[in-house]
Amino acid sequence: MYKTLPACAVAALIVSAATAAVPGLSLQADTIYFIERTPGGYDSLGRAFIVLDGDTLHTSFIPDPFKAIHSGPLTDDDYREVAEALGVEVAAIRAVVEIETGRTRAGFHAPDKPIINYDPALFRRAAAKRGINLAAHASSPALKPVNISKYGSQQAAQQARLDAAMAIDSIAAIESTFWGMFQIGGFNWRLCGAPSREEFVALMSRSEYDQLRLFADYLHNAGLVKYLKTKNWAAFARIYNGPSYAQRGYHTRLAAAYRKFKK
Repeated sequence: MYKTLPACAVAALIVSAATAAVPGLSLQADTIYFIERTPGGYDSLGRAFIVLDGDTLHTSFIPDPFKAIHSGPLTDDDYREVAEALGVEVAAIRAVVEIETGRTRAGFHAPDKPIINYDPALFRRAAAKRGINLAAHASSPALKPVNISKYGSQQAAQQARLDAAMAIDSIAAIESTFWGMFQIGGFNWRLCGAPSREEFVALMSRSEYDQLRLFADYLHNAGLVKYLKTKNWAAFARIYNGPSYAQRGYHTRLAAAYRKFKK
């Protein structure tokens, strides 16, 4: 079935049964949409973008809409694809995964539930900035320590705290959580090329492949690619892990993980 949207001068062919490339547009599996495309350019962060029906889409590493998004573990081809797009070694990307997720190298702890690290201190600050009084939520799990005995596992307990925080304020909750196998802070959703916080979470919750692509966009937009290229682990760690990276030995652990995967 073919549908032509208003004012369509050209061009962008999008076929999808799973995701809508244009916010507010509902796509069906048997529908082909021709969408008006106008010239884009580069934003202040150096990200390439196009404009589809008035919506700006960053395109640095947007997956080919015709490529099926697999839901299983990342493959060697997945790593190679993104490494080549960034111009870095596969071993460098695998090193980040190992440091962030441990030897499990997993992006999910349950179906549709990405590995997360919810930070209540960040949530308190984010909520305060949004003018939210947390006094009425003092008993909420969102403000309590992780209770593994109650929920059965570290990740289940973290999920319970995140769910409680989402019920208080979803924006503060998303931005106070580190997501997926690369543990990207939700406050970095724009640098990941996501059009919204909600889409960021949806992609993090869909597949490890999506997590990898969000990571690729983050590296590109945050200016971290050059440090992976040159193996400047300290410079990379300072931005990626924070100013206290050296106290945690983050840069030396990255270097060791890289050497292991480089063999």
